[in-house]
Amino acid sequence: MHVIGTAGHVDHGKSTLVAALTGTHPDRLKEEQEREMTIDLGFAWMTLPGGESVGIVDVPGHRDFIENMLAGVGGIDAALLVVAADEGIMPQTREHLAILDLLQIPTGVIALTKTDLVPDDDWLELVLAEVRGVIQGTVLARAPIIPVSARTGQGLPDLMAALQACLAERPPRPDLARPRLPIDRVFTIAGFGTVVTGTLIDGSLRVGEEIEILPGGLRGRIRGLQTHRQKEQIALPGSRTAVNISGLDVHQIRRGDVLTHVGKYRPTRLLDVHFKLLPDSSAALSHNSQVKLFLGSAEVMARVRLLGTEVLSPGQEGWLQLDLHEPVVTVRGDHYILRRPSPSETLGGGVVIDPSPTRHRRFDSSVLAALEALRHGTPSDVLLQAFMALGITSLQHACAQSHLPNDQAMAALRELIETGQLHLLEEGPLHPQADLLAAPAPLWEALTRRALDEVEAFHHTSPLRRGIPREALKSRLKLPARVFHAALKSWLTRGILEEHTGLVHRPGYTLTFTPQQQAAIDRLMAEFSSAPFSPPSVKQAQAQLGNELYQALLDLGRLVQVSAEVVFRREDYEAMLHWVQNHFEKEPTLTVGQFRDHFNTSRKYALGFLEHLDTLGITLREGDFRRPKR
Repeated sequence: MHVIGTAGHVDHGKSTLVAALTGTHPDRLKEEQEREMTIDLGFAWMTLPGGESVGIVDVPGHRDFIENMLAGVGGIDAALLVVAADEGIMPQTREHLAILDLLQIPTGVIALTKTDLVPDDDWLELVLAEVRGVIQGTVLARAPIIPVSARTGQGLPDLMAALQACLAERPPRPDLARPRLPIDRVFTIAGFGTVVTGTLIDGSLRVGEEIEILPGGLRGRIRGLQTHRQKEQIALPGSRTAVNISGLDVHQIRRGDVLTHVGKYRPTRLLDVHFKLLPDSSAALSHNSQVKLFLGSAEVMARVRLLGTEVLSPGQEGWLQLDLHEPVVTVRGDHYILRRPSPSETLGGGVVIDPSPTRHRRFDSSVLAALEALRHGTPSDVLLQAFMALGITSLQHACAQSHLPNDQAMAALRELIETGQLHLLEEGPLHPQADLLAAPAPLWEALTRRALDEVEAFHHTSPLRRGIPREALKSRLKLPARVFHAALKSWLTRGILEEHTGLVHRPGYTLTFTPQQQAAIDRLMAEFSSAPFSPPSVKQAQAQLGNELYQALLDLGRLVQVSAEVVFRREDYEAMLHWVQNHFEKEPTLTVGQFRDHFNTSRKYALGFLEHLDTLGITLREGDFRRPKR
């Protein structure tokens, strides 16, 4: 799933274009509709020509509402920059473009709207040339420019095709098993209660999960999920998601809070960041300046601590430590924007380098060197990226792929394992050349969820089976044999799954029978009891119970099938096995006739049982005799 965000000057037709593309007008507030101006974030959904459903975040263009724009633009996959053909580039066009550039929005399309109002083709060419000049050197430098008219429909198919092409180049958002939903809307629905919305990143959400609202630490539970107006059991990374929360009141949550799993993130009030001051900023940035930080959907006042310098001039880059008035939730690599509170102005932005630093001395060269190293990645970052690219692999393979020296690779391995970012599937001496399988935590947690889902699905579809056979689970998970067996051993050791006679099941799972099924079992067992060593055949048992119920008794160990035709009750099977073992303590050999006569049975049952012991390696046949196999 992908999300597109609009950008552009006020009254250049963003909302009208979204309505033409989706059939839904994103201006949801009465005041917005009366003023014909987007004040707050609007949302709509559409289906691209290829069938993909995408969300659209429509943001305000007016300078007075640009801070609302920043609440919605952070989680998008592509930008739809709107420029009116009858006016061309305007002040908020440039400001929005600068924000997209600072946030490193990866791709986009430029819609040249209101072409039906352009006096002639020469005017249109002048506007096209102006747009091409402005986007040079920005993230949208290679974006296609599509002339359209929302009123007449001209160019809309071309615009849809261009959006599909640019989104096709975007990989799916990764599931890092640590979901974050920066909340941009909070409201209540009669009969359902509190609902929050946002663009989900870094993990999935499921109905029934316990969640935490940060930074306040409030706890609740997911009552329902919607993505693109469809009810879902699971919301995936990258989707516009609405979460119906039980246990929390709408007044306890606000825009800028983050919904996540319990214990996955820790709020912070101190950030180390790399920062770029925009070239057209009206003034330099000084130490101790008061600024507004825009991070995800949060808006927080902060004090700037300049590191290594007293002032940053327009166009310069540098290091800042931001002392926040309120805590936020962020991770290394998140992009942010800073604005001057008064007079209101976008100053610049950059990327979070350390989300939980200590307070630094401002002119400590070792601090600046450490930040520069963090900017380009620590050894543990490099090694973790190698594991993320390779998936579940050996330590040797990932360390070789990382190109780290042995000492750095060893230190990085220890750090990743100690912090829970890397999960060892096999035991052995830890070193960079070890042929031990390991998995990065996000992939391991995702694989564990898949395994649990497959086992649960098998229980649902095959309620008369004790569990899913090992090989069937391996096939469903599509794992190499070594990886599967190592993963299964880990799940069994940790009690995540259980296994009985080669059948994998959830912990504590037991089979239950209906009264009718139990009655059929009792009738068959009575027949086995009346002739324990000449019981009903496999075919007769299956005819009485049905294949599924018969298999359930095998899974439970109440019946033991020794050949294609012969089956015994467990207690009778063990009695025969015990007699054979006692016989060999007294006699060196055993014949079929001796076994048959002792149990007063037929040759079919005697031969079936003894050939079964041959297969198990308990006995060894030599002509007409059998000896114990040593």
